[in-house]
Amino acid sequence: MTQALTIEELLDLPATVDLPTAGKAFGIGRTKAHELARNGTFPCRVLRIGSTYRVGRAAILRSLGIDDPALAPTTPAQVIDIAS
Repeated sequence: MTQALTIEELLDLPATVDLPTAGKAFGIGRTKAHELARNGTFPCRVLRIGSTYRVGRAAILRSLGIDDPALAPTTPAQVIDIAS
């Protein structure tokens, strides 16, 4: 089994990664990652583009139960009073 990525490494991933990198996020080796993707049993959503696989960082983090700070709002939500 492959050493899984740390939380810091996961948060530093680009928007999409190749399948071996996504597999590493789950502690899965290259061969097993490809096998799971072909069978449709990879731990998160996998995009097949031609003959390559891509996996979104958000899908990886969601599957691992990690909040993605890049998706968090940068300012507090506004409250609009429509009762008046």
